[in-house]
Amino acid sequence: MLANYLIGLREGLEAALIVTILIAYIVKIDRKDVLPRIWAGVGLAVLLALGIGALLTFGTYGLSFEAQETIGGVLSIVATGLVTWMVFWMLRTARDLKGHLQGNIDRHLVGSGFGLVIVAFLAVGREGIETALFIWAAVKATGETTLPLVGASLGIVTAVALGWLIYAGMLKINLSKFFTWTGGILIVVAAGVLSYGVHDLQEAGILPGLHNLAFDVSATIPPDSWYGTLLKGFFNFSPATTWLELAVWIAYVVPTMTLFIVKSRRGKPRAATIPAAQPATGATPAIAAH
Repeated sequence: MLANYLIGLREGLEAALIVTILIAYIVKIDRKDVLPRIWAGVGLAVLLALGIGALLTFGTYGLSFEAQETIGGVLSIVATGLVTWMVFWMLRTARDLKGHLQGNIDRHLVGSGFGLVIVAFLAVGREGIETALFIWAAVKATGETTLPLVGASLGIVTAVALGWLIYAGMLKINLSKFFTWTGGILIVVAAGVLSYGVHDLQEAGILPGLHNLAFDVSATIPPDSWYGTLLKGFFNFSPATTWLELAVWIAYVVPTMTLFIVKSRRGKPRAATIPAAQPATGATPAIAAH
């Protein structure tokens, strides 16, 4: 549940920040007439994410066990790739998120501003798709349905509340620190999803080594114990792990975490914060270096 809360919080906060900056900038340049275009794009993005979640949940019913495991394994690997890309993209973009989005707005503020529907849809939709895919992979890996969904929902609600507080002028967030710490944690979580995806492909008979275990600590860490459930829910830890799962986990975590740490240290001198906006005067939430 905690891992899914973090995913919902991080992805939701990215989307909330994007919407906050879009709306504040539109208000600042006195183009409130195009605000419905922004909300239309946001609404379409939310519907797309929900549709993908429903498709992933109900679309595999009736398939054979091997087909279900194959789909689950492939999508877990895709989810890992998307989350990894997102982590590094935000690490780079957080320092100039405002300028990046304002440039897109300026290019689409032509005529009635219908291009802003696309801007909002693409900006928020990316986060929604990543969230739906990663949460689905986490649900499948843990075998739980209620707790992961509750955790993700609480994370999204928290993110929306934080976005509102930022827009209302009551909160300032150091984006660089937030996305650095959560990014490092998500790399470990993504490694577990990737490892479980490999396990799915082993069960489907596509990859070998299903019965070649690197370790089996089921007697020490029972899967149904509270700590076994906690490790499974947060890290996708499996008490019985094959050699291929372990090799893939290490091959992903070591280079990815190393590169992430190097890049995050390079960006430290330009640590970014998003100070409180002042909607009453039309000020835009600004990402400032200090």
